[in-house]
Amino acid sequence: MANKQKLSWFLKAMLFLGLAFLYIPLIVLVVYSFNDSKLVTIWGGFSTKWYAKLLNNDQILEAAWLSLRIAIVSSLAATVLGTLAGYALARIKRFRGSTLFAGMVSAPMVMPDVITGLSMLLLIIQVQTMLQGIFGNTSSFGNGFFTIFLGHATLCMAYITVVIRARLAELDQSLEEAAMDLGARPLKIFFVITLPLIMPAIVSGFLLGVTLSLDDLVITSFLSGPGSSTLPQVIFSKIKLGLDPQMNVLATILIGIIGTLVIVINYWMMRQATKRDREAAEAYRQEKLAAEKTN
Repeated sequence: MANKQKLSWFLKAMLFLGLAFLYIPLIVLVVYSFNDSKLVTIWGGFSTKWYAKLLNNDQILEAAWLSLRIAIVSSLAATVLGTLAGYALARIKRFRGSTLFAGMVSAPMVMPDVITGLSMLLLIIQVQTMLQGIFGNTSSFGNGFFTIFLGHATLCMAYITVVIRARLAELDQSLEEAAMDLGARPLKIFFVITLPLIMPAIVSGFLLGVTLSLDDLVITSFLSGPGSSTLPQVIFSKIKLGLDPQMNVLATILIGIIGTLVIVINYWMMRQATKRDREAAEAYRQEKLAAEKTN
């Protein structure tokens, strides 16, 4: 008993230290975003002037808008492709080339970002060369939004596939089998039964894709062109010149937006799970009453 109590206190202490290691720097960053001093490590009093300067910084605002558009579009595409790939790997399981398919889908996840970015860049150069031979002028096919979108969608798809495949692997297939016995077509079973059951995993995968896209720097550096700098690129270029209080403000805003989004999505997912549990319990109760009346 004493050993269990010691172990419990040790685990609690390790948990506290781990959370402190993660969140204390974030708290300090948020506090210093209201610092009046230009020196980010010296407190000069409370002020919101850096928030006003950030809102008037066109370079950062344009980069943030570009990053947000790329993140949403690439995550949507990766979610659709990742859901289909995860469904194929989880439900079809064994088919000709399944091992190769699984390896190709997972490759961007385990491959260094430098290799992924370089390979995507070489592919785009080859495509641009081919288009130049056909159309002559390839100015409209230069590196920018579309090339970054391709790289981020490729990267995010690998992670989303893993999330969807794991959810499908633990999903009870009794409802799908019952619908199939009643004559429902596979496409209808997928949209009516399977898709609602894996919707929390799809939403989680989409949020993961948005986070990965907003966070990416290496692949974007290979695929971006003039006038298409994303937010991580702008932040990295400014940090190399020295610490800027506006970066603290930008990080604080991102923390607030992402934190609020995560809380809202988690609340919605919990509500959906509770609703499904109530519906399942009600269905079981109705089935039990029907069985008692029959007897």
